[in-house]
Amino acid sequence: MSDDNSKRLTIYDLAQLAQSSPSTVSAVLNGTWQQRRISHKLADRILALAHAEGYSINMQARALRRERSGIVGMIVPMYDNRYFSSIAQDFEAEARRRGLFTIVSCTNRDPEQEREAARMMLAYRVEHLVCTGATAPDAIAEMCAAAGVPCLNLDLPGTRAPSVISANREGALRLTLAILDRLAAAGQPEQPVLFIGGRSEDHNTRERVMGFRQARRSRGLDTSETDVLVCGYEADRAQVAFQDYVERLGGPPGALFINSTISLEGIVRWLRLRGYDLDAIVLGCFDWDPLAAAFHPRLMMARQDVPAMIERVFELIDEPAKARNRLVEVLPKLIGV
Repeated sequence: MSDDNSKRLTIYDLAQLAQSSPSTVSAVLNGTWQQRRISHKLADRILALAHAEGYSINMQARALRRERSGIVGMIVPMYDNRYFSSIAQDFEAEARRRGLFTIVSCTNRDPEQEREAARMMLAYRVEHLVCTGATAPDAIAEMCAAAGVPCLNLDLPGTRAPSVISANREGALRLTLAILDRLAAAGQPEQPVLFIGGRSEDHNTRERVMGFRQARRSRGLDTSETDVLVCGYEADRAQVAFQDYVERLGGPPGALFINSTISLEGIVRWLRLRGYDLDAIVLGCFDWDPLAAAFHPRLMMARQDVPAMIERVFELIDEPAKARNRLVEVLPKLIGV
């Protein structure tokens, strides 16, 4: 189709091409198709036709006409982590499938950067704001409430907006039991297991530590203060803290529960530099990365179910009346067990 024709393309033209009604095409393009119970297959076909035929939505005109911007925002703490980059990618893909435009901002776990990103997104009239791994989610929820914009928390919960998170305690319990099973299978059930990584003020870390303790207790094992080392997520911090632990106890533990792939990098680096055989130590990580799994096939990982979490986010967006301060937990999947 020529440029002149594509500029004149209307929803009626698209409806004819899609063999559907103009109202259905309009619902797909403005992102309300799920409320109309339009099928994913038909929505995808209409969006693909719109893209192929060069149809573009005038976002500013639509915002003025409908008092909606068609924009959804997300803040993430970092990009250089597969979990958070997957969240951003899946969020954008699902929003795009609904005919929505996304703004994603990295805030580096800095509460001031989080607030500034939220201010800018509210200025752009986002229809929803998703706060991923925010250090101060309730402060952002207050800003959104004042602006009349719904917000959701993802990964870390808040108290003033609905939250979608991993089932951290249950996931940690299952991963710990898998670690203990592998030690038992190797004839070393009494070997120490160290939980390392995360932040003490972090909800997810607290829940994972509780799951770690609960799993050990179910096997008749006590958990001392030296069995839990919450030292931050950064690889360098994990490396230094682990070195101090090994020097203090005179050797590495029989197994490790590592609280993120970021911390895993520091631990593995230290073990390799000191000449330890990675296969001689049982390793479990609450996070997932395909490269880490490829380099260490015996590594057990709790893979957080990002697609399911994003699906739950958009379910709450679609039904805001049911979302009020609701907490939704999604069980991670154990890999390599």
